[in-house]
Amino acid sequence: MKASHSDALVLFGVTGDLAHKMIFPALYAMVKRGTLKVPVIGVALPKWSLARLHKRVTESIERSGGVDNQRALHDLLSLLKYVSGDYDDPNTFTAIKSALGSARRPAHYLAIPPSLFEMVIKGLGAANLAAHARVIVEKPFGRDLASARELNRVARTVFPEDSIFRIDHFLGKEAIMNILYFRFANSFLEPIWNRNYVASVQVTLSENFGVGTRGSFYETAGCLRDVVENHLFQVVALLAMEPPSDRDFGAVQTEKAKVFRAMRPLKRDDLVRGQYAGYREEQGVARNSDVETFCAMRLFIDSWRWEGVPWYLRSGKYLAETATEVVVELKPPPQRLFADSAPPTAPANYLRFRVSPDSAIAIAARVKLAGKEFVGGQRELYLSEEQAGEEAPYERLLGDALAGDGALFTREEAVEAAWAVVDRVLKRHHKARPYRRRSWGPKEADAIIASDGGWHDPIPKETSG
Repeated sequence: MKASHSDALVLFGVTGDLAHKMIFPALYAMVKRGTLKVPVIGVALPKWSLARLHKRVTESIERSGGVDNQRALHDLLSLLKYVSGDYDDPNTFTAIKSALGSARRPAHYLAIPPSLFEMVIKGLGAANLAAHARVIVEKPFGRDLASARELNRVARTVFPEDSIFRIDHFLGKEAIMNILYFRFANSFLEPIWNRNYVASVQVTLSENFGVGTRGSFYETAGCLRDVVENHLFQVVALLAMEPPSDRDFGAVQTEKAKVFRAMRPLKRDDLVRGQYAGYREEQGVARNSDVETFCAMRLFIDSWRWEGVPWYLRSGKYLAETATEVVVELKPPPQRLFADSAPPTAPANYLRFRVSPDSAIAIAARVKLAGKEFVGGQRELYLSEEQAGEEAPYERLLGDALAGDGALFTREEAVEAAWAVVDRVLKRHHKARPYRRRSWGPKEADAIIASDGGWHDPIPKETSG
């Protein structure tokens, strides 16, 4: 049965940075496309006037790319209402109910610090604002397995699971969605997509900048919590999952959860933690901090398809490039018929999924060079590049949440299974190793993958293809 569309959006944290940087531009884009026509009730503590909120929204849209459709801006501003109040005050929720008017199926978006999630969810339940409603929760979903379980428990006491949308903007990227499509829309891939033909898989998410003004936040999170356990694990799930029974979001989420449950829990020696030079001098960072700004890990998925195949994940700040890329390295031909076509003299064939800064899918294969000798070289065959008209991640995800489509969101069982993989090393791990800024991290990260030929560093945009 098709889900009903939400008839209002309640945006908690409307005066915050996330709303200003990401959400307002997404709402503006949705209005331009004709996908947002319901009231938007902003909720926050400051005693703002509606005129001040309008000014904030307009400034956000101008900053993100400019106002290119005055009618759309006018329509967005006309949808806005504002409720000022403390999240632990029942009167705030009474005011929200009044602002909703005749709306009976609101979507409550918690664009607020994670420490406030439980308070707001309980407040919605106590005010009878959860019936026929949805709740959209920003990551992170807990700090470890125990806190994730508690947050899920609280959410489930107020909302049914199908009405809880755990939002991770990474899953809204077009290139991430294309991984799912590419895997299951093409027949040539399935015969080789297993332990018999895949030697290893690498996933890199690198940034060439530091924590900036987010030092205090990073001290509470670190790279493993902030990026690896959610963003990179989600990519792994899309690459490793079995074919879902259909495109129904429940079937997709079920298969992703099976991947997390099949992941072997990490041990200390599976993980390399790093910290860039100068991190301890950043604003809000402890002078003796051991928080990691870099992670590299070796992961195994104990399933029939992937038994014995190592998955290498790394992410960090102040690395050499800003990029997100997946390399699926294939095993060499079974017979060395041509002297130059097998390791160690030749690199292995691979598939490359480029997520950012540009998106592409490419296959690396060897081709013969002109001449009498059977000598060749490896070339990349491009299958996909960026396309015009792509929806931004928040635009897509908010539209899906309002429509009740949970395919790109994360379910309770998957959240807890993912935390279970890293829970042990969150508490017991080696000390963070120092590394130079704009390098590829500490040398120990190279050692963890040395037996599989080393890391494939992301190809700079100007040289890719």
